[in-house]
Amino acid sequence: MSVPALFPLIMLTALITGIALSQRRQAKLPLTVMQRSAIAIGAFCGGMLGSKLPFALADPRGAFCAQAWIGDGKTILFGLAGGYVGVEIAKAIVGVRTKTGDSFAIPVAVSIGIGRLGCFVGRCCYGQPTTLPWGVDFGDGVLRHPTQVYETAFHLLMAATLYGFERRGWFPRQRLKLYLLAYCGYRFITEFIRPEVQLTGGLTGYQWASLAFVPIIVALWWQDREATRTISTDANTVAAD
Repeated sequence: MSVPALFPLIMLTALITGIALSQRRQAKLPLTVMQRSAIAIGAFCGGMLGSKLPFALADPRGAFCAQAWIGDGKTILFGLAGGYVGVEIAKAIVGVRTKTGDSFAIPVAVSIGIGRLGCFVGRCCYGQPTTLPWGVDFGDGVLRHPTQVYETAFHLLMAATLYGFERRGWFPRQRLKLYLLAYCGYRFITEFIRPEVQLTGGLTGYQWASLAFVPIIVALWWQDREATRTISTDANTVAAD
């Protein structure tokens, strides 16, 4: 099978797998079909808009140019952030108060892990030149870090880790945030072997974005933990009465 045909096949497989896993895991949540659909649309739209946002803002034609949003180029880091925001907006619109993050963590990790293989066969998102024995020539005659494969390994390992945590009851209501924090750390480190433009302090835009996202995620984690404590305290008070 040719590369042009293999790339969309891998990406379609990633999308279908993510949707199937999400539906299966959300089946246990007290949500109606309409609410599940709204959340799925919010995740998709938020993820797509977020993944294109940096490219649209950097486009010389301006962010309001349609081509800036439909042209090539997407970023997983901003896509994850956009998807998170999109889900929260959708939940607010349809009145869902149930925590849904844990139901997304593993499906998203598996889906991205598969999707990065599409980047590998499509010869995009590769790393800097390397002398390591597993360096790959992506068409320019230079052996480079196969950062797409590194990322596939990261996401699939995170999916397995999150599944293990789930089986043990660890980090309830926080597993999606744990995954996002881990990815911010992973992306910050691997940017040093990616051919991205360096900005202030010798860091890339994605490294600065990772640093900015971490305190936001930590704040959301703390907020959820405090809310859970309040609910638990109220429940114990009622039981005592």
